[in-house]
Amino acid sequence: MHGSTPPWKRRSHDQGAAGPSSDGVGDDERGREASLEAADVTGASGALEVSDKKAPVAKRRVVAVGHGVRDGVRWGGSRARAFLAYLTDRIIESAPRIPVRDLATLQRQFTGLGPEQLADKLVAGACNATATVGAGVGAAAMMPVPPAMPTELAAEITGVAAIELKLIAELYEVYGQRPPGNLKERTTTYLNSWSEERGIDVAKPSTVNAALGIQLRRELRQRIMKRTIRNLPNLMPFLVGAAVGAAMNRRETRRLADRIRTDLRKTQVPWDALPALPPLEKPADPLDMSDNPKELGH
Repeated sequence: MHGSTPPWKRRSHDQGAAGPSSDGVGDDERGREASLEAADVTGASGALEVSDKKAPVAKRRVVAVGHGVRDGVRWGGSRARAFLAYLTDRIIESAPRIPVRDLATLQRQFTGLGPEQLADKLVAGACNATATVGAGVGAAAMMPVPPAMPTELAAEITGVAAIELKLIAELYEVYGQRPPGNLKERTTTYLNSWSEERGIDVAKPSTVNAALGIQLRRELRQRIMKRTIRNLPNLMPFLVGAAVGAAMNRRETRRLADRIRTDLRKTQVPWDALPALPPLEKPADPLDMSDNPKELGH
């Protein structure tokens, strides 16, 4: 037919438009052309899909671990604060029950001794007592009962605190520095001295905090926290903690006594210059100092 293109010419023309490439493979035998743009769909292996999802999973894991650590620290911190608050309350409640010997009683028990010699005797006895407490708690720590460790630690700290508070009160008597006021007010002075590790000038009312307020409780908690950290080696097993606890408590009690005595010597009143003082009133429910760790810690 005139004007029509023969079939062989049409075939040749189509092949020219989409002929074979230089490598001899036709375009209709090739797949899709590669693109440098990011594809929304992954391949059959799913490699890209896994890669895309790994990042958020890893991120979620990191966030979860961070939350876990934070919650663990928060939980541990709250338990530590509760432990310190418990010990503070126990020491404050038990302090007025500690039996304290007045100067006349001490002079009868230690006849012929001067102030410094008598103070040395009191310090030596207190050091032996706190060393015994440390050795006993260290020996108990060798038992395979981890849940009992906080109880043993609390018993040691409260027991040692009772011994040291008794020592401080009697040192005030020896150096002629009995705090004014009733039993509660004197006990507050002893607690202040123990928490601050210094002797208080009872002649200056401004230096004596007569109320068990927030400041005193905060200082007591700080003192207990430092003592708790120092006493942790006492919980070592195999009786190692017993030796460590005895030596550490003896050293700490002597160091505390030296500081208290240094301050009290500055305002010491000689015995012959002391006015006649009434006997110290006895607590209504005196603490049994022979077994104070057990009674204080539970």
